[in-house]
Amino acid sequence: MSQAPGFAAEIRPLFTDEDINHMSVAFDLSSYDDVKDHAEEILDRVSRPGDGTGRMPPPPREHWSPEKIQLFRDWMDGGCQP
Repeated sequence: MSQAPGFAAEIRPLFTDEDINHMSVAFDLSSYDDVKDHAEEILDRVSRPGDGTGRMPPPPREHWSPEKIQLFRDWMDGGCQP
């Protein structure tokens, strides 16, 4: 069994400075506690297809790959390790 992903090494790098600035009105994507507290909402937003309203990152930025989405899911399923 492999070790669950950690926030500092695997999850935090998923968010660009632009992502952090854009979402700062709601929560801090560079903060472990904020991302953990809003993990379900973040997963919902990065999983939205196409140019859906509320998608993260917003168009025209590239949608997260299935691998990135799965990594975030794995982090959540692994107990949101720091």
